[in-house]
Amino acid sequence: MSTPGTNTEATETTGHGDISTGVAGGDSNASATRITPGNALRPEDIALEVRTGLAKPSEDIAEYALRLGDDALILAQRLGHWISRAPELEEDVALGNIALDQLGHARSFLSYAGGGLTNEDGSTKSEDDLAYFRREHEFRSVQLFEQPNGDFAATIARQFVVSYYQFELYRRLTESTDETLAAIAAKAVKEVDYHRDHSAQWILRLAGGTEESRKRMIHGLRLMWPYVNELFQDDDLTRRLAEAGAAVAPSSLREDFDRLTGEVLREAELEVPDVPAAPGGGRHGKHSEHLGYILAEMQVLAREHPGASW
Repeated sequence: MSTPGTNTEATETTGHGDISTGVAGGDSNASATRITPGNALRPEDIALEVRTGLAKPSEDIAEYALRLGDDALILAQRLGHWISRAPELEEDVALGNIALDQLGHARSFLSYAGGGLTNEDGSTKSEDDLAYFRREHEFRSVQLFEQPNGDFAATIARQFVVSYYQFELYRRLTESTDETLAAIAAKAVKEVDYHRDHSAQWILRLAGGTEESRKRMIHGLRLMWPYVNELFQDDDLTRRLAEAGAAVAPSSLREDFDRLTGEVLREAELEVPDVPAAPGGGRHGKHSEHLGYILAEMQVLAREHPGASW
């Protein structure tokens, strides 16, 4: 998966990993997905460690990294559709930046996951193998991430849920006993903190705007809230890894998520939607009808020209 060039890095004050503001010392090889030059772990670093055997995730860790990578990858694809379509130019840039941040997270998690998965010839899988050459039922993203963009308010509602969930997840994952997961999370949490602020500000703005914008914000929350429960469901994998200190039990994130999102909703004079939960199952390959269309568009070029590089 390509990243936006090899420009020097953004500083931590921007919250983005894809805006070049210059790096002291002129590191011409700095990745556009690294926040702090010389400090954060890049996808390329992870891939190199996997190839050389320095990083070798267990089967459980690889599956866990695959889940988080798929979440970020599918959301990046969804958000990319807003470029040139957002309601104002600033939002074209903001949503594009968030999409690129998510793509950076996906590259890191999938590069690491590939170290625990093999191709038919015995080689480890690359991030491209996992992104472009798996079928729908092999993806492990939860169903929230694949939901249609809808109007701008619906996208903001989805992003509000996602960013508050990811922030709590990555914040806790920085303490993982798995050094690579901890390093990926340490970078990602700084970026997701910006995503969280961005979505909260839009919740307040739309809910407190016109009658129409408030109605759309309420509708957007009702569309996305059925998929919230799936984010916090434990299973055998997460229980094993959480007990070992390598991962975070999803259920342990729910209290802080409810408290913090509740604070924003109360300020916006909105209520948590009273809607039935969707069946879920994305972590085990059960997806809504929407994922297949995303993958068809995302994978077509790589499948038409396997092995090509550009």
